[in-house]
Amino acid sequence: MLRIAQVAPLYEPVPPKAYGGTERVVSWLTEALVARGHEVTLYASADSRTAARLIPCAERALRGHDGCRDPIARHMEMLGRLAREAEDYDLVHFHTDYLHFPVARRLAVPHVTTIHGRLDLPDLRPLFREFRDIPVVSISDAQRAPVPFANWQATIHHGLPRDLHRFSPRHQGYLAFLGRFSPEKAPHVAIEIARRAGLPIRLAAKVDEANREYFEQVVRPLLDEPFVEYVGEVGGAGKDAFLGGALALLFPIDWPEPFGLVMVEAMACGTPVIAYRRGSVPEVMVEGVTGFVVDGIDEAVRAVERAAALDRAACRRVFEERYTVERMVERYEALYQRMLRGRLRPRLVG
Repeated sequence: MLRIAQVAPLYEPVPPKAYGGTERVVSWLTEALVARGHEVTLYASADSRTAARLIPCAERALRGHDGCRDPIARHMEMLGRLAREAEDYDLVHFHTDYLHFPVARRLAVPHVTTIHGRLDLPDLRPLFREFRDIPVVSISDAQRAPVPFANWQATIHHGLPRDLHRFSPRHQGYLAFLGRFSPEKAPHVAIEIARRAGLPIRLAAKVDEANREYFEQVVRPLLDEPFVEYVGEVGGAGKDAFLGGALALLFPIDWPEPFGLVMVEAMACGTPVIAYRRGSVPEVMVEGVTGFVVDGIDEAVRAVERAAALDRAACRRVFEERYTVERMVERYEALYQRMLRGRLRPRLVG
């Protein structure tokens, strides 16, 4: 049994009520570690739900919290507390991007950081060069490309609980889009693919204030099309039904996706994915089994025609073989043991 601290972002509760991929993965990992007998402490917002010991570091999640004007300050407060208490644990596992790097560098206990976001932004190269001693985990091999010199310890793909989504052997003839209404997720392209394919499309998505202008100018006018249905945000059983009923999930991203959890959620339902060749997509997908990787709208439309013939049970089997929470937690446990044996790759100097 290990004493493990899991340090989550404070923007959403763990697990999140709707959108929030990082917090959802932290929840699955935390609960699985508890079930395997580890003594786990979760640093998160007070409205989180967990079988672990919860250290509440904000009275509620910070996204949409009118009383929080500076979320960075709340995160720094949490990291300060963690630093004081770090020696209570055998190891510390961070999920807070890079905010904790200066603190982590001075911890007396083993620690590792899972990087959940994109790494292609120019400001990140000098940051990762400065902190190239910090042990980090990627969620796909593709994610590493912009900063190959970082102190990478492993690539560990996300895993979902095996029974989270119900397998759906039959579809209901519509295409689906699930995610955020943002330019990099490209819902306007998904709508165009559906229009050219002659099929209805249902969109389940949220609108962040940062993407409000894009939504109002680009997406909202398209929602009036007769073949388009906007269903709002979905979670739980609603997401299950939404994904399971789709002929295919459209994923026409225009950014280097670090992992793409929604692709795996669709696979768990047996629903094929038609995804653009960006970031982790070719790594996560199994071409011709879980769907098709395409390079543009024309290819996507042709892929829609082929998707109905795919074996949905075979799609589900890929999920069960590669993307379950059991597989994810086993890989993290192996990494934790390697850390405790002092067998991390040597820290870089100079």
